[in-house]
Amino acid sequence: MKANIKRSYVSVTQEILEETSKPEIWRKLLFSLSFYHAVIQERRKFGPLGWNKSYAFNDSDLETTFTMLRLFLEQDEVPWEALIFVTGHINYGGRVTDDNDRVLLMTALAKYCCVDALKDGYKFSSSGVY
Repeated sequence: MKANIKRSYVSVTQEILEETSKPEIWRKLLFSLSFYHAVIQERRKFGPLGWNKSYAFNDSDLETTFTMLRLFLEQDEVPWEALIFVTGHINYGGRVTDDNDRVLLMTALAKYCCVDALKDGYKFSSSGVY
């Protein structure tokens, strides 16, 4: 997980972190979506236990998600439904062909891309480790 999250931040510069009018929301969602991407990547290691079919999720999915997030943050309020739809059904879900995998993808996204993720001390896991 740690290596996948680090790899997500390789192309993120200080300029990118500051190029929005909502830097606190941007940074938190940037991390949250990077964590989501890392979880999806980790599940691939477990073969059919991770996903019913093999999918080629890659860094361009995350980069596209960052671009869309930046555009969505230009609005007065975060359009959560649009952000979740574009990220889950288009950026990542566009290549998912199994219905159960799509449900899993969207369920995971709901955990990482939500209003609560903007709160300080938000836990990505019930154990509190993440």
